[in-house]
Amino acid sequence: MPTYSAPKIVGPNDGKAGNLGSIGVRFMIDTEETHAGGFSLVEHPLPPRRLAAPLHKHSREDEYSYVLEGRMGALLGDDVVYAEAGDLVHKPRDQWHTFWNAGDEPCRILEIIAPGGFEDFFDELVEAGLAGAPDLEWLGDLGARYGMEFDFESVPVLCERFGVSFG
Repeated sequence: MPTYSAPKIVGPNDGKAGNLGSIGVRFMIDTEETHAGGFSLVEHPLPPRRLAAPLHKHSREDEYSYVLEGRMGALLGDDVVYAEAGDLVHKPRDQWHTFWNAGDEPCRILEIIAPGGFEDFFDELVEAGLAGAPDLEWLGDLGARYGMEFDFESVPVLCERFGVSFG
């Protein structure tokens, strides 16, 4: 994979941004910009009390969520954790998980994805969302192409359990 040899500065308003349905995404570093595709970096703004995704698991990558502002909750397997600004949460591959804004103020996280490549899932989801909300079958197929499984039936239970909304 090619890598950039020159430094890159990504300012606070730089990078393509889009809507993933329940939360936002800003693309900061793509796989092609890292050594051997080692990681990618996106920012996720989460509105107050918003669930980011149904329970899901990745088979190909680990995720690391660094909280920039606000309070993030996460369900990692059977463990519920809460992270404040400056905290890092590791979401390992092959573990069912989800996350949400656990506060009444906006939350922003940097999502480090290793190895890189999963940012393309987000890009496809943003593009599909421009034509309206994708159906669950399409979303399941998209996830499968990226080695990801969803538990769509988890959403109402998660929303009730953690006092959040989705969508």
